[in-house]
Amino acid sequence: MTMTKTILITGASSGLGAGMAKEFAKKGYNLAICARRLERLETLKTELERHYDVKIIAKSLDVTNYDQVFEVFNAFEQEFGQLDRIIVNAGIGEGRRVGKGHFDINRKTAETNFISALAQCEAAVEIFRKQNSGHLVVISSMSAMRGLPKHLSTYAASKAGVAHLAEGIRAELIDTPIKVSTIFPGYIRTELNQGAKQLPFEIDEQTGARLLVKAIEKEPVKAYVPQWPWLPIGIAMKVLPLKLVNKLS
Repeated sequence: MTMTKTILITGASSGLGAGMAKEFAKKGYNLAICARRLERLETLKTELERHYDVKIIAKSLDVTNYDQVFEVFNAFEQEFGQLDRIIVNAGIGEGRRVGKGHFDINRKTAETNFISALAQCEAAVEIFRKQNSGHLVVISSMSAMRGLPKHLSTYAASKAGVAHLAEGIRAELIDTPIKVSTIFPGYIRTELNQGAKQLPFEIDEQTGARLLVKAIEKEPVKAYVPQWPWLPIGIAMKVLPLKLVNKLS
């Protein structure tokens, strides 16, 4: 008998985290979902269990509480017996222009998107090493391709950092059964950016979640989502003059 696989998703109370949870439940995966807002997770759990025959456990997790990251990941592993995929998704889209008196906001962005992601990767890889199996998925961003201006400077840097971290972990685990994928989403309209202006090549949250899950299921080394137009744009962003790259932000 084939065991149902279990996926842990952080930042699952809203946006792409919740969207991915819905798509994976539809595919029959058991889910370990965590985020700060437990009541939202419980609502999502109830909704998904009503429609799909899957086991879902929800736990409160603030990813900036590093001890709690390890506690919650290990508790999920104990309760399910195994974690087959862990998606490091929790993050924030805050950020302000550098040198304008907003260090606290930029520091919080850098810490949440990079240090907290490091804690999640550490906890995940510990579990996977013990199991000698697993799939680590790190959600970066197309903004990681280059340094970006205005409110995106710290955000882009944090997402570039997390992409390099994922690649370093992949290099470390290259001869093991543990897989590591780095995902670079383009502009996807979610609760995180709902007040922002219309962005180039923007897609809605539901489409974004569906395409992310489709990409993750292939266990790629890296994936741009959606692949068109972001794969060619990603290549171009690395070589274009900075003034032209600025226009994409």
